Amino acid sequence: MLQATTIVCVRRGDAVAIAGDGQVTLQNTIMKNTAKKVRSMRDGKVLGGFAGSASDGMTLFEKFENKLDGFGDNVRRAAVELAREWRTDKYLRKLEAMMIVADKKNMLLLSGNGDVLEPDCGVAAIGSGSGFATAAARALLDNTDLDAETVARKAIEIAAEICIYTNNNITVLTIAE
Repeated sequence: MLQATTIVCVRRGDAVAIAGDGQVTLQNTIMKNTAKKVRSMRDGKVLGGFAGSASDGMTLFEKFENKLDGFGDNVRRAAVELAREWRTDKYLRKLEAMMIVADKKNMLLLSGNGDVLEPDCGVAAIGSGSGFATAAARALLDNTDLDAETVARKAIEIAAEICIYTNNNITVLTIAE
């Protein structure tokens, strides 16, 4: 498990939101509270977030955007190709990060093991607080009428109350009609 951060992606109806906390830790020391680990790509049509090493996460964002260029903004195809390259490339295989990417149709969790996972429940999370954020987001989706952005934000807030590697400095990005 990455002891790095918490990223959660939530789909409700036609809206998708991705949220991440801002804490950066080095071993057991908080180094920064205001990092931005989620990003908007393709003029806001694609969202992404990473958990793990900051430089590795930035490398993955760059590689993913290059794959989007090569596959005409097809998020699913770009994700599959990135995961394949990530798993087989001698350099990339050493990256210590995971990522979530989403657009209006897809929500995908990617790992260096070659995983491209699409959750059934409309929630995906990575990082040290991922279990807490997933449980919170699923409960909020099942029991409230809150929009995707609010559910994602509240899920990170709940994870931050439990996970020592997650803070309440939250960035949320959305794609909505």
